[in-house]
Amino acid sequence: MAAPPVPSRPLRIPYDPHRISRPGSILEPITQAERRVFANPTNSLRTALAARSSARPKVDGGYSPSRSYSPSNYDQQRKRKRTASDDDEQASTLQKRQKERDQNVVAKHYDDRPEVGRSARKESPIYGLKSFNNWIKSVLMQKMAYPALTQSRSRRTLRANLTLAGRVLDIGCGKGGDLQKWRSARIKEYVGVDIAGVSVSQARERWRDWRGDKAERFDATFAQLDCYRHPLDAELPPKVFSEPFDVVTMQFCMHYAFETEAKVRMMLDNVTSYLRPGGRFIGTVPNSDILLNSLAEAQESDPNALSFGNEVYRIRFDQARGPLYGHRYMFFLEDAVEDVPEYVVYWEEFVSLASQYGLALLYKREFHEVYAEEAENPEFNALLKRMKVVDDDNNSAMDPAQWDAANVYLAFAFEKR
Repeated sequence: MAAPPVPSRPLRIPYDPHRISRPGSILEPITQAERRVFANPTNSLRTALAARSSARPKVDGGYSPSRSYSPSNYDQQRKRKRTASDDDEQASTLQKRQKERDQNVVAKHYDDRPEVGRSARKESPIYGLKSFNNWIKSVLMQKMAYPALTQSRSRRTLRANLTLAGRVLDIGCGKGGDLQKWRSARIKEYVGVDIAGVSVSQARERWRDWRGDKAERFDATFAQLDCYRHPLDAELPPKVFSEPFDVVTMQFCMHYAFETEAKVRMMLDNVTSYLRPGGRFIGTVPNSDILLNSLAEAQESDPNALSFGNEVYRIRFDQARGPLYGHRYMFFLEDAVEDVPEYVVYWEEFVSLASQYGLALLYKREFHEVYAEEAENPEFNALLKRMKVVDDDNNSAMDPAQWDAANVYLAFAFEKR
């Protein structure tokens, strides 16, 4: 049955076609005399008010009928409003361009850095620091990622004493600097994505050129993708998502997402969408407490100071106080990072936001704390020597400036609930 028709709403004023006004008052031209009267009113009250107003001293910002309603002033007000609106729009456009430049600078920086061999890397002036950072990542993987890999259902048995197990998603894989670490972990499958296309190609070639039994090599997929702006399935093939990941890793790159909340949320969505319950999210990121405390210390001697560091690294803020997302600074690290824009990761707020995506914090340590806790562990102490972080007598390969630079970062691990 059709719905009943909706009754029309009655008019508020009944229609009446009969004229109620005198015809002569309709569309009668105004006379010249009336024009003069309207142009020069003789109302005594209005004249008195005008005289009193002209005698009153003017106060900037006060109410003035003539100023408020004269056509010229009205036009000026409209112009000011348009100018303010234009300024806001221009500022928004400049911010967008700045963000695009920052993104391009980061990608270009890592693409432009040449890939050097292992022997050449030993000649780096910060070789000790780079070795230490690699040791930190190895410790983090073994302590926090291995438990998730051993429980993985994704397995491939090659022979009686060798089984590859676990799937790893590496966001910000760069040139594949951690591929050998994951090979040592005997994972089954690896997916690496990065915003820098040249770096992704070099990572792929590094994996292809591995020596040894190809059957023992984990499967790998590589793709160029900005995981802070686009979902993973924008570039990766569907087969990649046939099984969940056991580990998601982000090494020295997560802070680039903190330009905006939208980017952080996209990053967290990519981290958690294909991570199984019980899977681990591990990474390394600049320590906001160290950054902000160091800036505060610099301002004790110079209230206008916006930078700090030493001969190895330097951090220069745009402003001392910044927003939760988009608190920008420029970072320089000798023989590694050339004044690249980065963003503060306010840690407690990040942990709270991550919980909205089902991530619970398991582990958080400053790099110095990791060393203090693990250097005496027989396995990790042997790794320190093998990776040339210390010599056989446990003397560090880092000078004090490199040791100071190392603690700019912290290591973390979350578990998906």
